[in-house]
Amino acid sequence: MNFSLKATPVLTVGQVTKYIKGLFAADPYLSYLQVSGEISNFKHHSSGHMYFTLKDSEAALRCVMFRSANSRLKFLPQDGMKVVATGRISVYERDGQYQLYVETMVPDGIGSLYAAYEKLKAKLEAAGFFAQARKKPLPRFPKRIGVVTSPTGAAVRDIVTTLSRRYPQAEVLIVPVLVQGPEAPGQIAEALRFLNQVPGIDVIITGRGGGSIEELWAFNEEIVAQAIYESKIPVISAVGHETDFTIADFVADVRAATPTAAAELAVPDRQELLVFLQTAKQRLVSKMTDKLKQDRRYLGKLAAANVLTRPTQRLEQARQNLDNLFTHLENQILYHLQGKKGKLELLAGKLTALNPKAVLERGFSICYDEEGNVVRDATLLKPQELIKIYLQSGSAAAVVQQTYTEEEDDEGN
Repeated sequence: MNFSLKATPVLTVGQVTKYIKGLFAADPYLSYLQVSGEISNFKHHSSGHMYFTLKDSEAALRCVMFRSANSRLKFLPQDGMKVVATGRISVYERDGQYQLYVETMVPDGIGSLYAAYEKLKAKLEAAGFFAQARKKPLPRFPKRIGVVTSPTGAAVRDIVTTLSRRYPQAEVLIVPVLVQGPEAPGQIAEALRFLNQVPGIDVIITGRGGGSIEELWAFNEEIVAQAIYESKIPVISAVGHETDFTIADFVADVRAATPTAAAELAVPDRQELLVFLQTAKQRLVSKMTDKLKQDRRYLGKLAAANVLTRPTQRLEQARQNLDNLFTHLENQILYHLQGKKGKLELLAGKLTALNPKAVLERGFSICYDEEGNVVRDATLLKPQELIKIYLQSGSAAAVVQQTYTEEEDDEGN
């Protein structure tokens, strides 16, 4: 028997593994696929990545879901949970094992519900239903609270008990509705619209206890989201537990993790208010006491002031000041009159000096012509002209016989 030996290259383990990984990557069927199975050996690493195995009755498949992908999960994976994982198959070179790199994952059997949830959520967000700017603030001291929930079950008991314990002053109006099933969305929406017509309702709580996505689905319906959006009264959504989010949670003005938390958000705590009021009272009394002490000291100073102990002292001082002012005014008036008197005497002297009678009293006379003008020049007179002469005592009329110039008069002397 003849054997033909054909030479083959010797490959390293790494080269083989890379080659196999390339085959996986080149296969379009393995680059995107959905795998259903039961989770086992689940581990949420401190790095944030998730490592687990999907198995069924025939085989097992190792899986990894990195932190960037699992941060979008709407549930917490657990061992024994049946899921549908979407991702790609590749080889982890270090161990030489193929595994599923998971991008998304939903509980098995409700994939269509999650798809509808995400579609409606995107639609309403684009329409502004979730906008923070449109959310209404909760009243601080509500008088009437509307509750839309099932009349039975833990949720309504938790809400009523919490409201009664924290703020019994508020009136609670419960509108009973179905919270799951095909008729639930319509009843919830109708109850919300009804409470908006009831006078005096300050805030509305709507919700139910936790459950599966199917049980919570009524609060993912568009008709409920629309009723919450159109409500003129602030709405608190209290659907499920802390890890459950519904469309109603995003539309509501405030989202509470549980029905009990919703009641706590709706009203203040009476005990806290009493403590606050007691503290405020003590501060007020302390401030008023300090103010009274301050005013008492001020009044004591006023009582000791001269204006009260010797009320006439100020009047006496005012009277003395008035006397001083009066004396000063008299002196000023006398000084002013003396000045005026001296000036008057000076003017009177000048006037007396200029008075024609003063000239006559010194022995002189004044001559007037026929027109009444004082004659200063003899040459201006004409012979036979009638003149009038005023003397110190009386006057005389005369007829000009002859006139002389000053030179001629000196020569005649």
